[in-house]
Amino acid sequence: MKINKSKLAEELDIDRRTIDKYLKGFVPKRKREKPSKIDEYYEIIAALLSEGSKQVFYYRRVLWQYLKDNHGLQCSDSAFRAYIARTPEFRAYFEEEKWIASPKGVVRYETPPGKQAQLDWKESILFETKDGEQVEVNVAVLLLSHSRFHAFHLSVSKSQRVLLSFLTETFEAFGGVPDEIVTDNMKTVMDEARTEYFAGKVNPKFAQSAKDFGFKVRPCIAGRSRTKGKVESTMKLLDEIHAYQGQLTLEELHQFVQDLCNRINHELHQGTGKIPIFEFRKEKNLLQ
Repeated sequence: MKINKSKLAEELDIDRRTIDKYLKGFVPKRKREKPSKIDEYYEIIAALLSEGSKQVFYYRRVLWQYLKDNHGLQCSDSAFRAYIARTPEFRAYFEEEKWIASPKGVVRYETPPGKQAQLDWKESILFETKDGEQVEVNVAVLLLSHSRFHAFHLSVSKSQRVLLSFLTETFEAFGGVPDEIVTDNMKTVMDEARTEYFAGKVNPKFAQSAKDFGFKVRPCIAGRSRTKGKVESTMKLLDEIHAYQGQLTLEELHQFVQDLCNRINHELHQGTGKIPIFEFRKEKNLLQ
């Protein structure tokens, strides 16, 4: 059937040459191709994600933050994620399984202000310093359950003396003490682990410190770390340390951990939709 291009163009109110172009198979591009401003960081990203790099990036967010802090990247987290997703060689890096999948989630519960804090360690992080020294470090974390306000402490030891010193300094910084602390069955806290059928036995020295401070010790049932899920979710944030493998001295790593804590406290918390530092200012008045 012969098509009357002139008549069709008149009915559609467009040029007949446009009709001719489409009849010959023209397909319009869905979007205008333009270079991304992230393209200028391609070589830097490729070097950071290369097999020869000591640095490890467990999450796209960590890489985005690293480029912002050290290379002046200026773009949103979502734009950066999209760039990585459409760049096959970078996408493949993050599709590799670098960590164990977390267990199935449970319903989050909220606690009143001043009621509870959760305590945990990010343990046995093997870190290579700028000088090439291999050192195993740990990060103690105390989190106020209501405000989600964090305190971090980097240490090469997990001794009871270090733990009690951390709690003392943190309570002084908070200006008060919560009613209870939820913890796992770490040896510096528990002599015998709590189980489903046994209340456990708190270490006498830690129990005395808890009595002096005025908080109750609430150990989790062994194997149920989700009981202190608020502080557990913080552990993956500390994986950002691996982005600085071979880049920092031990003293600089200590400062980085404190800067990371400060940044987390000033960012919007995805679970509560609030900023921890502002919520802490309300909660601190209700601490002991």
